[in-house]
Amino acid sequence: MTPLELLFEREGMPRFGLQGELAALYGGDFGLARPRVFANFVASVDGVVALPESGESGAVVSGGSEADRFVMGLLRATADAVLIGAGTFRKARGDLWLPEAIYPAAGALFADLRRRLGLRRQPPLVVVTSSGAIDIAQPALDDALIVTSPAGAARLRGTLPAGAQLREIDARPIPARAIVDLLRAEGIASILTEGGPSLFGELLSESLIDELFVTTSPRLFGRFTDDQRKSLVAGRDLAGRALDLASVRRHGSHLFLRYTL
Repeated sequence: MTPLELLFEREGMPRFGLQGELAALYGGDFGLARPRVFANFVASVDGVVALPESGESGAVVSGGSEADRFVMGLLRATADAVLIGAGTFRKARGDLWLPEAIYPAAGALFADLRRRLGLRRQPPLVVVTSSGAIDIAQPALDDALIVTSPAGAARLRGTLPAGAQLREIDARPIPARAIVDLLRAEGIASILTEGGPSLFGELLSESLIDELFVTTSPRLFGRFTDDQRKSLVAGRDLAGRALDLASVRRHGSHLFLRYTL
């Protein structure tokens, strides 16, 4: 992969001191404050992030961008855990949500970065499902934390892989703040959420998102009424919530935008 080109970065951004090859690929150093809840999405120029077709939408929206997969891997490599909703989990059958799974070429570099940051070997997956209606055969559940309601826990208890853990929150729908509070109590300080738009909207509505990473893909999809194509946020009116631009990088015609809230 050719390196990302740094176009803008705000002064005073946190730094991890990325090792040479990672820093070269990213177009400079990178860091995140702790604790942090940060989100990562890829969106088309006309704002589509999720398509109604079966299967994971990100690769289609990004046009298979290698740089987008690298940035996803880098963000996962710095997170204590990766948080997703049940809808995203159902569509991405077979995905593992690990740094090396999305960008294998930098797997050893990601693993070394996690060691230097004092993180566990791999970030666990956190799946939020009120109903408990998820495919328990998916390999990502082998080391997952499943946040669910009492009814969902009753449905899943005794059926999960040995490495999976259940956590109950007695509410339907499950409040976003309760999810973050639970994860903090579990010692998870740095939380990366990769969707979907409904969960992201809930986190935003509770002012729980600290940073947003958006890859703008040079693609157009269009929209029809009720076509189930989703934009970045679904189900919430955010009344023009303001973002502060923190950095801009470019790879070909893809833009990599970082915002703070």
